[in-house]
Amino acid sequence: MRRVVSEDPGDVPGGSSGRADPAAGRRLHLLADLVADGEVVVLSGAGLSTESGIPDYRGETGRRRRAEPMTYQTFVGSAAARRRYWARSHLGWRHIARAAPNAGHRAVAELQRRGLVSGIVTQNVDGLHQAAGARQVIELHGGLDRVRCLGCGRRTPRDLLDRRLREANPGWHAEDGTVNPDGDAAVPDELVESFQVVDCADCGGLLKPDVIFFGENVPRPRVEECYALTERAGLLLVLGSSLTVMSGYRFVRHAAERSIPVAIVNRGPTRGDADALLTLDAPLGPALTALLSALVPAR
Repeated sequence: MRRVVSEDPGDVPGGSSGRADPAAGRRLHLLADLVADGEVVVLSGAGLSTESGIPDYRGETGRRRRAEPMTYQTFVGSAAARRRYWARSHLGWRHIARAAPNAGHRAVAELQRRGLVSGIVTQNVDGLHQAAGARQVIELHGGLDRVRCLGCGRRTPRDLLDRRLREANPGWHAEDGTVNPDGDAAVPDELVESFQVVDCADCGGLLKPDVIFFGENVPRPRVEECYALTERAGLLLVLGSSLTVMSGYRFVRHAAERSIPVAIVNRGPTRGDADALLTLDAPLGPALTALLSALVPAR
């Protein structure tokens, strides 16, 4: 049964100027009308977490710096690369761990609580959807709060590794530098060289964050689960992703090929705009807060 949306959701900030944009308000009203039908599957990207202080790769915060993410091949093939990664990630994890969900994350959780969102797929590894109260989130690229041994396969909490690294590096200190969405922070070379890496406490194998590096494939069962969720969607709602990489864009294509409507809320253009029924260039937190206000809760 179709739910009611308010007659006037109000203006929302525009994507480039940040000022109230009546056209954006009208698009928001159309988006609310789509969301009100329910069965919404959310596909979120790094742009949803920028208001929590975590930069993105390709959006406005990403364009201010050069991001060179670690590749899987480099990580497993070079002890020096692993030392550099863990020194930078050890520092960056502190920033990720203290980040708090923003209004956008809370809005998605509320939409799920109201029964309008049937599934959440996130390309983010920061855990902020869950921290905001969302349930059954599919972490497409894994999560930084876990560590996996490449030898025995055991997964352990990131906090445990953090304690071990602190013990192995007494007195090691670096200032918080620029942090990437994967928790990688800028650290001076001289501090990297003095950093001591630890291995698996059970088998001595190499430890890796439980995330998908560039050059590594998302496990096929996880991909198939996302495809199946997309096929059951009444609306695929993309939030804060430029869809530059195929990892997320494939679900937009999958939906479009099956005539499942796609709506995109993002700062700036995306690769999926041509596949979308509706696009909204706006800050995620204010736009999703306004969307909630536009939806009259079912009685």
